[in-house]
Amino acid sequence: MSFVTKYWNYTKSPIYSLLFTLPFFLIYEIGIFFTTNDDILVLRNGADALMRQILSIFGLVGLYWLGLLFLLIIIITLYAQRNFWSNTEIIGNYFFFMMFESLFWSGVLFLFMSNIYLFLMNPNGQYLIQQITLAIGAGIYEEFLFRVILISVIASLFSLIFKWNKKTNYILGMFMSAGIFSVFHFIGDYGDYFSFRIFMVRFLAGIFLGMLFILRGFGITAWSHSIYDLIVLTKITTE
Repeated sequence: MSFVTKYWNYTKSPIYSLLFTLPFFLIYEIGIFFTTNDDILVLRNGADALMRQILSIFGLVGLYWLGLLFLLIIIITLYAQRNFWSNTEIIGNYFFFMMFESLFWSGVLFLFMSNIYLFLMNPNGQYLIQQITLAIGAGIYEEFLFRVILISVIASLFSLIFKWNKKTNYILGMFMSAGIFSVFHFIGDYGDYFSFRIFMVRFLAGIFLGMLFILRGFGITAWSHSIYDLIVLTKITTE
């Protein structure tokens, strides 16, 4: 197996994705922990807030339940993939290559959306550390909700109902999740005023991130999303 093939296959696996995402997860949760002002509910990114509301239905109320649940999912996934460990070497250098790859994809996304980048991120909070926390959290939780969960669920439903092939199911799931991803930003007290132009901007961004998730897995997609948001944040704060 060539280096490129081995890298491509290994780094899109759940184990590499979750280990790669773990530092951003810790940075986000630590940032939330040290944010004690009244803007904490506004600071949380939309996907984070939505999943916390869902957990509250089951009596799990508080800022840290989602983080604990995400950490539990990491542990369960690593345990479920334990057979993968016996057949695969965890190569530390691959994580450095994944960082550079994520930087590349975030740059591609930024160039693709550069003319309308201001619509793609609206950081809240008065302090830069809060905005950085928000950008990192968006990469983790929005990709976890709209790509990992939503695309997988939609693809599974199409497979169950229509018996279509896996590729078709995932492509349809990608388009539907991109639409839901875009609509989601107009919902709630802090949602934007609806505009078809802004909807299409976010829809195209959702398609790009969906394609990246299907091809490269959760880890690289989450990092690319977070780095992209940080690039936008840097551009906004320096203008």
